[in-house]
This record gives sequence, structure tokens and C-alpha cells, in this order.
Amino acid sequence: MSLYFRLPPFFEYGVKFTINNLSVVLIISAFMAFWGGAAKADQITIAVLGDSLVQGYGLPQDAGFVPQLEGWLHRHGVDVTLINAGVSGDTSAGGLSRVDWTLGPDVDGLILSLGANDALRGIDPDVTRSNLDATLKIAASRPVPVLLVGIIAPGNYGPDYQDRFQAIYPALAEKYGVMFYANFIQALVDLPSRTATLAKYYQGDALHPNADGVALIVGAMGPAVAKLAATLD
Repeated sequence: MSLYFRLPPFFEYGVKFTINNLSVVLIISAFMAFWGGAAKADQITIAVLGDSLVQGYGLPQDAGFVPQLEGWLHRHGVDVTLINAGVSGDTSAGGLSRVDWTLGPDVDGLILSLGANDALRGIDPDVTRSNLDATLKIAASRPVPVLLVGIIAPGNYGPDYQDRFQAIYPALAEKYGVMFYANFIQALVDLPSRTATLAKYYQGDALHPNADGVALIVGAMGPAVAKLAATLD
């Protein structure tokens, strides 16, 4: 035997109203979850592997190269997350030892900016070249698009050393077919007075840019990074 019980019309309406609204909520929740997951999956992440120039030595956390660069990119409509993989004092050998785990599964691109400490220490350019070559080889094996950022060697060790060092970056960029930005601090080198530049845009050690110096560097390099990000869309 079956029983049939009919709710009064106003109760039926209430039940239907509740069910319909619950359905809408479930549909919206599913939609948001889908698009939220899609947005997360589509998020572009670029690791910046480098030394103290990348790490932001001597600067507040939000004034270093990586946060300023990320801010520049966002202001110019480039939705990208940057990972600060800079370690103060690191050489090309140190970067090579870290690149494998730096390029985690969520990393879509790499900015490689190492060699300044090699040059300051007078490390044989052939050693620096070998380390950077091996680092780029690992990136290529993923494969991860790269922006290779060079640095100008000081003249302390003579013109021959300087020339050999300068030749490393364009040669490797051509070998691996990666994007190339010739000199990390080019924006500061281009300023007319070295004395005034050191006073206004560098920290007291005359090696590391201050926040204003970093801003100039970011403004000059930003378009190259935006171009790298565009290849990852």
C-alpha cells in the first residue's frame, strides 16, 4: 500500500523555490570551481635565477628587482607571477646546482641572470661558460623558454678577460635559441655621469643598485620580460 500526501500550495512553492535556488547555487559553485581551476592552471609563472642583483640585496622586500619587475609587468597588463630564485653571492656554479629544483612543475619560464660574481672573482670565463651552458641545457630539456641576461665584466682583470667574458652570453643565446638581454645594469650604464649615477642610484658599496636604480633597470628590461611572458600564453 502506498501513501500520497500533498503539501498545501504555499508549502509546495516554498519547496520548489528552495530547490531551484539550491540548483542555482550548485551550478554557480561548479562554474566558479571550474574557472578558478582553469585560471590557476593558466597562471604564468617565471622563475628568476640569479645572484644578489636578483635577490634584492640591501633593499626592503618590496623594493628588490623581482617585486619591482612583477609590479611593472602587472601595470603593463602582463599577468605573471615571478619567483625570486636569487641568492646573494651566487656564482654560475651555484646557479647550476639550483636550477633543477628551481624549475618545478609550476614554472613556465626562466630568467637566467648569473655571472656577475664570477667576473668579480676573476673566475676563468671558460668555467663560467660551461656552467651557464649546462644550466641552459637543463632548461631546454624541460623545455622551458629562457631570457638570458648578461653582465659586463669589470676591467680589473684586463681587456682580454673582459672580451672573453662578454662573448659568453651572446654565444650561448645563439646556441640555445633563447631570448637575450645583454647587460642587467644597462639602464644605469647608459646614464651620462658615472659619479652622479653612483651617488643617486647605488647603495654605499657602489655595486648594488638602490630602489631607484632597480626601478630604472626594471623599466629598461621590462619589455624583454613581457616578450618572454607572451611566448607562454
